[in-house]
Amino acid sequence: MPTRPRRNFYGRLKGHNLKQSQKDYLDEDLSALSPGPVDWEANPSRTMLDPDAMFGGKPAWLEVGFGGGEHMVHQAATNPDVGIIGCEPYINGVAMLLGKIRRAGVENVKVHPGDVRDMFDVLPAESISKAFLLYPDPWPKTRHHRRRFVTEEHLVPLHGVLKPGAIFRVATDIEDYVRQTLEEVPRYGFEWLAERPEDWRKPWDDWISTRYEQKALREGRVPHYLTFRRI
Repeated sequence: MPTRPRRNFYGRLKGHNLKQSQKDYLDEDLSALSPGPVDWEANPSRTMLDPDAMFGGKPAWLEVGFGGGEHMVHQAATNPDVGIIGCEPYINGVAMLLGKIRRAGVENVKVHPGDVRDMFDVLPAESISKAFLLYPDPWPKTRHHRRRFVTEEHLVPLHGVLKPGAIFRVATDIEDYVRQTLEEVPRYGFEWLAERPEDWRKPWDDWISTRYEQKALREGRVPHYLTFRRI
């Protein structure tokens, strides 16, 4: 039996009280959208999931920390030929996503309301075709930079589950997060694809601006759009 690793979690799991409609989404919809047993309590043997079976052979994408779910639902609606797995431990964000899924009527999504590191445990090697990290928690204090996603603890398993040539997108409005991303991500088997300033200054062609980005723009911060390829 695998030994459960010691993993500290530093983010929020729950915020303000949920609306009754959001509670209903969680009660009625979440279990049907499960990708399978991910948590250690449900899957202590760490049996692998099967993305091909999950999405009927469609390519599988992964969104790390989907926030309120705007981007994930947008991608699912505009790319019906792929399946998207979203991981988000903040239950309020999960509830918001479920409401958006209902309203959009998308069916090519799976939702894990928990830590993406647990998902990495049970995704087969080279099974994901694209990954997104959009406006992650900036952890601005220097002593907290090790908590950021763009560290070895996350990038090594991410590289492992991505297919060769898979795209990894990072969006952030925090200049120091950009610095750390450009320093760390290429160390773990990725190449940055930018050739000119527009490649990180302009959003992707299929981008939808999220509430986090709108807040950043209102407060005068500049979004950066970084594209990497798994090598």
